[in-house]
Amino acid sequence: MNESITPEPRGDDDVKVNYSLPSGFIEFTPAERALELHCLDAIRSAAERYGFCSIETPLVERLEVLQAKGNQGDNLIYGINPIFSEGHALGRPEDDGREVRGLRFDLTVPLAAYIARHLHQITFPFARYHMDLVFRGERPKKGRYRSFKQCDFDIVGRGSLPLMYDALMPALIHEIFLALRIGEFLIRINNRKVLCGFFESVGVPSGDIRGCVKIVDNAEKAGEEKTLRSLYELGVSEEAAGQIIEFVRVKGAPRLVLSQLSRYSGRNPHFDEGLTELTDVAEGLELMGIPEQRVAFDMGIARGLGYYTGTVYETTLLGQEGLGSICSGGRYEHLVGIFARETLPGVGISIGWTRLFASLVERGILKAETFRGATTAVLFVDKNLQAEYLKLAQELRAAGISTISLFEERGLGKQFGWADKMGVRYALVIGSREFESGIVTVKDMRTGDQVAVDRKEVVQHLVHAGGELSV
Repeated sequence: MNESITPEPRGDDDVKVNYSLPSGFIEFTPAERALELHCLDAIRSAAERYGFCSIETPLVERLEVLQAKGNQGDNLIYGINPIFSEGHALGRPEDDGREVRGLRFDLTVPLAAYIARHLHQITFPFARYHMDLVFRGERPKKGRYRSFKQCDFDIVGRGSLPLMYDALMPALIHEIFLALRIGEFLIRINNRKVLCGFFESVGVPSGDIRGCVKIVDNAEKAGEEKTLRSLYELGVSEEAAGQIIEFVRVKGAPRLVLSQLSRYSGRNPHFDEGLTELTDVAEGLELMGIPEQRVAFDMGIARGLGYYTGTVYETTLLGQEGLGSICSGGRYEHLVGIFARETLPGVGISIGWTRLFASLVERGILKAETFRGATTAVLFVDKNLQAEYLKLAQELRAAGISTISLFEERGLGKQFGWADKMGVRYALVIGSREFESGIVTVKDMRTGDQVAVDRKEVVQHLVHAGGELSV
């Protein structure tokens, strides 16, 4: 894994070419990339089991599309301009009739544009997943990149979207992180109507509600003392601030929290509406069999972004809370209807995949060395037997066994060393003696054991290794 924040120029004495990574970008070793693909396949498989379809949108959108939400993307967008052979950037795009374009900074705006472009070609509710690169022109630091992969999952309705989809999302989160096998995790759920309704019930003015949401969203990191100061600075009374602190402490098993919240019912219509929605989500989670120990209702979860209107989610990897939320999202009413000019409510979750994956590898939670590009190697012992080596390798590949071949003569010890470094499980040897006897020597690189296998049975022998051959 190679991460660059401040590149250092390198090159020979004649041509100074800085080939180090651009600031804010990251790249992975082959083993890390194999591991990443394995993880992404697990995520993709989980999404498709829940009926999500894959979409792909251009990396580039019209600038007016990217700026349509009028949110944080405006000062993060990379513009796109051709470069002349002399290295000079083209002037204003409108000078020669070109449209103004930029690189996408998230996968939500492209989803909104995609739905508007294909409104009459897609079936609603529309469940899609999109795993691809986004670009942000922000100041890089460790764990924050200018180009990174996001994994987004959304279900969008036309006119309305049943609340049970809000329960489906935690079920998908549960499936994904079980498949990744990265340890125990907790899916924390709240409802913005519950939170905002409570703020209203203790006297917070409507103009300060959004500010309160942002303060609560940062409370876990800031601590209670700093959170209280921030509430006071916003103009919240001492009494109301104390009630807010007490309220955001409420967390635990869904049914237990619903029981605690019931004592606040009847004070505010928004709160009551949100409480009903949380109750429905709890019922959905129970019906889908999501283990109680992996789900908590947490009144301290706020999700500061302004477009969430109902259920919100954050997922924490237990024992690795320093990673922050590893998957978050929520319900929105108007986010993807900005181009279609109609009501397209949705619920979605997002994984900042590159940041998460790099952190998991760095902490040793995911181990790249256990994932390789091939499971079997056919060694090159005798140049007169090259045709046999090629034939055997093709037979193995046809049987679904990933196989790598060596096409140069080296000492057998060096070839075993090469096979071990490549990470293959089995090294196959056919020398003149083996060829004449009609056998293949199969060496298990993990245990060091060797066995002579009939040439006609070697493919079946390796197929029977089953799970040992999977990357």
